Amino acid sequence: MDTPIKRICTICARGGSKGLKNKNIMLIQGKPLIAHTLQQAKDSKLFDAVVVSSDSDDILKVSREWGADYFLKRPEEMATDTASKLPAIRHAVLEIEKIKKYAYETIVDLDATSPLRTIQDIHHAVRLFDSRKVSNVITAARSRHSPYFNLVENNSEGFVRLSKNTPTPVVRRQDSPACYDMNASIYVWKRNRFIENPAIFYSDTLLYEMPPERSVDIDHDLDFEVVKLLMDRQHQNQGNYHEF
Repeated sequence: MDTPIKRICTICARGGSKGLKNKNIMLIQGKPLIAHTLQQAKDSKLFDAVVVSSDSDDILKVSREWGADYFLKRPEEMATDTASKLPAIRHAVLEIEKIKKYAYETIVDLDATSPLRTIQDIHHAVRLFDSRKVSNVITAARSRHSPYFNLVENNSEGFVRLSKNTPTPVVRRQDSPACYDMNASIYVWKRNRFIENPAIFYSDTLLYEMPPERSVDIDHDLDFEVVKLLMDRQHQNQGNYHEF
């Protein structure tokens, strides 16, 4: 018997989105949104299992049609408007491990609402994780605003101040420390660390940087339109998709 790949991919998709109803199965380029992420996961050939976790029967049905290996009905308490995605990921991994009768080494979560990532991005994030042997890797894009230069907040007296200060004031954004916007596209975790303590940040978390044009996360209808435009541009350079 072949030794299984010790990586599992989770795709968590709630049915009760408030910003854009049914966004996970809305058609984009002729396919349901979640199908783009499913195909990336399958085509990467990195995973022993690709599992979709959802509270929606419609999403699970679409996921079955588009190649998910497993589709789990998420417990109600993990599908509320205030629920974190981390318990759903943990639940999905443990349920599949019961079926497979072995534990994975690596967990990779791909967000269904971030379809602009490429297969190369998945490979590079996993490669970074494997090479550095850290607890996890997250993805982000360089931020357009800096807390050291033009990101502000009100203080306790209601007066506006820079969010972060430096001993010497930063007079050009280019001179400020590099800051990043998390794009929720790819998360890679060491399985045991995550199962014991599900978290985004650990003492050894690393960042894989993605460009802004591959970092749009769909929350609202405007995001959806932006992603459609960027995806059209991406597909004009389709040959780049298959270079690993």
